[in-house]
Amino acid sequence: EVQLVESGGGLVQPGGSLRLSCTVSGLFFDAYGMSWVRQAPGKGLEWVSAIIYNGDRRYYAESMKGRFTISRDNAKNTLYLQMNSLTSEDTAVYYCAKFRLPGSLYGLDYWGKGTLVTVSA
Repeated sequence: EVQLVESGGGLVQPGGSLRLSCTVSGLFFDAYGMSWVRQAPGKGLEWVSAIIYNGDRRYYAESMKGRFTISRDNAKNTLYLQMNSLTSEDTAVYYCAKFRLPGSLYGLDYWGKGTLVTVSA
């Protein structure tokens, strides 16, 4: 059974930082691209970032460039999202998700349950 479990969310002040983790089991983690997607209260899903299977290429939504860093440790089956310079606009539930096919960045098929990040003074 494929499982994705996020952790690391919480309350942080504006300008602060958080690192999210996503531990993956039930598949060959190092074969798949991974992504972070978020959903702010009352809004739809917003793609945040993606990373290819070996970590050599990373992609970000425009508003996250320079503030967020996606990374992965294939030895630990873990995906990370380092978030810096957080603002209230970053308040959301953050989900990690797996791309459908090995080596591809098309279509997300498995998702975690999410971790809540609240940015507030």
